[in-house]
Amino acid sequence: MKFDTYKTRSNSIKLFILVCFVVNSITTSAQSKLADEVDLNKIPPRIIRACCAFGYDLKLWGVPFVSIDQVISIDDLGEHHYMSHKSEGTGTIYTNKGGFIDIGHLRDQIDWTRYMYTTILDSRGKGEVVLSLRNEAGRKTLYVDVPARFSKSDCILLAGKITYDLSLWHEISTWFGASTVPLISEKFSSFSVEDVYSNLLGVHIGMKILHSKLPFNAAATKIIASTLDSLDVVKTAKETYDAYDAVNSKWYTNKKRIPRATVTLKRDPDVLNSSRPWIVPNQTNDTDNPIILDVPLLNTKGELLTNFYEFTIDLNHRFPVEEIFPSYQSRLINQDDFGALLNRITTDLQILEQDSLTEGN
Repeated sequence: MKFDTYKTRSNSIKLFILVCFVVNSITTSAQSKLADEVDLNKIPPRIIRACCAFGYDLKLWGVPFVSIDQVISIDDLGEHHYMSHKSEGTGTIYTNKGGFIDIGHLRDQIDWTRYMYTTILDSRGKGEVVLSLRNEAGRKTLYVDVPARFSKSDCILLAGKITYDLSLWHEISTWFGASTVPLISEKFSSFSVEDVYSNLLGVHIGMKILHSKLPFNAAATKIIASTLDSLDVVKTAKETYDAYDAVNSKWYTNKKRIPRATVTLKRDPDVLNSSRPWIVPNQTNDTDNPIILDVPLLNTKGELLTNFYEFTIDLNHRFPVEEIFPSYQSRLINQDDFGALLNRITTDLQILEQDSLTEGN
């Protein structure tokens, strides 16, 4: 009787995982309504387009005969649509100067940059405005106080910085146990080598789009393509597969199953103020000039952008607040505390790597 109960429960868990990953992979991309205008009354979800695990031929725990393969080619991109559309291409693609690019992440940050810019314009000169965001490892709140003197360029830079912070928090929070689907860990993808670079690239493209005189979606489609060209994007899906093959068992492994954290073998938490691309070694193409991306930190007058907003998180129980912030009297942190959290994650990764080497010996 106990065995039958266990077997039923195990099968239910397996089915639940499969459903979660399938839904997470197709729900946002299946949207059919074109939302070209920004609705300030509707805060976008943290993840607009579900994409992508690093690697290919990845297996799901408890689900035989199913693998994840989200490689695309430059010809699959299609047109960009604010807040997504089923016609958009999402997936990963390799570039010789920017490493692997997650197009879903990139598109999300483009749209978030637009949303934040519109919010900032609407609040400019009105004093402090409070924006309650969705919970993610705790209650998130954004406070913005945009002076009337801020130029369009200042507002764009501020939107880029806030958007980057929001995307960085997703990486931090998933390392400490946050997940979109309850009980299904996303730690396997936290700080994977393409995630943060793709996010920051989306922020840069988003800021460039906001300076364009073209309609948003047309500008996004054009600038995404030209940016990937500037990163020396590969022309075929096979070249992306070849790049993945070159780092299989080094940066990731398809011998273990999602959502095990050890699917991802290399991560990059050194991303507070910039992101450097991970270039696949021993490739025949020119990789002498990787494009490093900087986080927008100052406005056009050289003032710190963090002077004009505060992004706070009231941390949940998953965070060892007493260890990381021993002098804090509460669990409330803001964007200025991200450095300490990234340092903790770096230490965690060093311990994991050492433990792995010890097991190997």
